[in-house]
Amino acid sequence: MIRAYKFLLRPTVGQQVALGEMLRDHCSLCNGALQERRDAWRHVSKTSVTYGRQSAQLREIRAFDPERQGRWSFSSQQATLRRLDKAFAAFFRRVKAGGTPGCPRFRGVNWFDTVDFPRDGDGCRWDATPHAPATRVRFQGVGHVRVHQHRPVAGKVKTVSVKREGKRWYVILTAGQAAPEPLPQTGSVAGIDMGIAHFLADSGGGFVPSPRHGRKAAAELEAAQRALARFPRVRRDKRTGNHQRAVRKAADLHRRVRRQRLGHAHKTALDLVRAHDVIAHEDLRIRNMLKAPAPEPGPEQPGGFLPNGAAAKAGLNRSISDAGWGVFLTILTARAESAGREVIAVDPRNTSRTCPACGHVAKENRPTQEKFHCVACGHTAHADTVGAINVLRAGLVRREAPPA
Repeated sequence: MIRAYKFLLRPTVGQQVALGEMLRDHCSLCNGALQERRDAWRHVSKTSVTYGRQSAQLREIRAFDPERQGRWSFSSQQATLRRLDKAFAAFFRRVKAGGTPGCPRFRGVNWFDTVDFPRDGDGCRWDATPHAPATRVRFQGVGHVRVHQHRPVAGKVKTVSVKREGKRWYVILTAGQAAPEPLPQTGSVAGIDMGIAHFLADSGGGFVPSPRHGRKAAAELEAAQRALARFPRVRRDKRTGNHQRAVRKAADLHRRVRRQRLGHAHKTALDLVRAHDVIAHEDLRIRNMLKAPAPEPGPEQPGGFLPNGAAAKAGLNRSISDAGWGVFLTILTARAESAGREVIAVDPRNTSRTCPACGHVAKENRPTQEKFHCVACGHTAHADTVGAINVLRAGLVRREAPPA
């Protein structure tokens, strides 16, 4: 299996400058390749430029501009072109499927923050000597950069990436590992129901409170965004020090909320994986849940619209995004795989409307957000616990069903 590691870099001032120049030059290469593809499509009778053709031009580009392109790794530049090619492949796939195309766009130097090295030892070298005073990673054109390695890397390093987040630099490794030893069996199974009032409820009656990191930081974020909005949009070389500080403060606040949300997801997923052998959850379509309601034109007032609950839906969308269900489910699946646990996704329809005692399905079974009261048999319970029980039952049925 493949596992990723992310470590903080400790570059010197000169190395920070060199890392920034590496990002800038790779961004310039990506934008130039994008411009070539657009020109070929518009002016040469809709001709598509392939990755192989652009990769073959790299030697000429490096020879023509040795100061900006020739000093960086050839493989990392190929990886940048390959990322652009994947973006165009996804664009044409969305066009063919009839979805929103989202054509690849030109990237500013602040929006291009990652350089990939496809293989350790080709343009980069991960050096984790056991008895060395500090771990280092070497990048071509930058040198040996110190790494704050907070945990050991198991397995052979395959790929290396350098990423900028605000004023910090990180190195991201992927390492190939043998199948890990599974955790001891507990004999316990659980279903979980994701929610807003509670982050999740399990089939045993337990609840995980919602941390609401975004809501807690809303006042600070609002003040930072308001301070940033006072500055007009100007070119980067004309921005004042106050403008740059406002940008960094807003970015740091958003980054803090993201890291808090990620940490909570890791801790919650770890607790579930350690306690249960089988975990069933709802197969949520979060992207569809975040869609805004369609406008309703007013029949009696030309150009007017009827109330459609858009304001209330916007508040619900903020709460769903703040909960971070998608991130949590991704982390839960990855941790379960490494621990030898089983995760099952089930259809969420009617899980909160079905009585676990008699099986009666009705909208009236859930009179309020928290209360469940079956109109057929009178069974009462917390609505989220009922949903978790039904999710668990559906997951066990799917687990024991023969393959199609």
